[in-house]
Amino acid sequence: MSTWFITGASRGFGLEIARQALERGDNVVATARRPETIAHALSHHGDRVLAVALDVTDEDQARTAVSSAVETFGRIDVLVNNAGRGLLGAVEESTDAEVRSIYDTNVFGLLNVTRALLPVMRSQRSGRILNVSSLGGFSSSSGFGIYCSTKFAVEGISEAMHEELADLGIRVTVVEPGYFRTDFLDDRSLSTETTVIEDYAHTAGVVRGTVPGLNHTQPGDPVKGATAFLTLADAENPPVRAQLGSDCLKELDAKITQLRTESEAWRDLAASTDHDDVLV
Repeated sequence: MSTWFITGASRGFGLEIARQALERGDNVVATARRPETIAHALSHHGDRVLAVALDVTDEDQARTAVSSAVETFGRIDVLVNNAGRGLLGAVEESTDAEVRSIYDTNVFGLLNVTRALLPVMRSQRSGRILNVSSLGGFSSSSGFGIYCSTKFAVEGISEAMHEELADLGIRVTVVEPGYFRTDFLDDRSLSTETTVIEDYAHTAGVVRGTVPGLNHTQPGDPVKGATAFLTLADAENPPVRAQLGSDCLKELDAKITQLRTESEAWRDLAASTDHDDVLV
């Protein structure tokens, strides 16, 4: 029996992962800003679920949540850093306040929870960390530049943690979902900038107009996606990165091709910047 600690567990991936972990007999610490919604959804699992109030931007609250988890279950085996929000708009259209707000949740919030929880896993010399990124964590696009930049940050943090924690018995995987039929495109999770600059009408503006029509028609099945999280948590040798969804795989292939084509075209320029005494 494992004990899971899941952020953003009131709906979407977080709630479905919690539900499936409980159904197979695990313990779950399910956190959200409004934990009463979790308690209602998962109440039939009794004392194997602990619903805890957690705003990931509050580091003290993160420490308190982790302490409650350990006090209740004695250990934490799997951390799912799932809490996050989106921002739709061109980079120039994005206000300083909105940019800082999304970084507070997606990046600094993830770090708050991870710092609070890692001493527990290090003392156990075991644990799994699943950091939720996105296909936008390796391939940015018009209209989602700020959001994607936060996921690029999560990718960099996760890759370093993978190296830093492996010898301590802790495995880190960054999970990159494509578009899944969750509530992420609802206005509760996705903010849209009110500033509109007409020069971006044919780039970010097109995305701004298209996204609402995609909601709840996305190709990814969140139930199957949540099952994939459990598979990754159980894997003996989990990957550093795991893509979820055929759309994510397609985008990954396109990104790899683009990087290879561009790097080959500019390879001579790259090599030309070494000192003359460097042997290539």
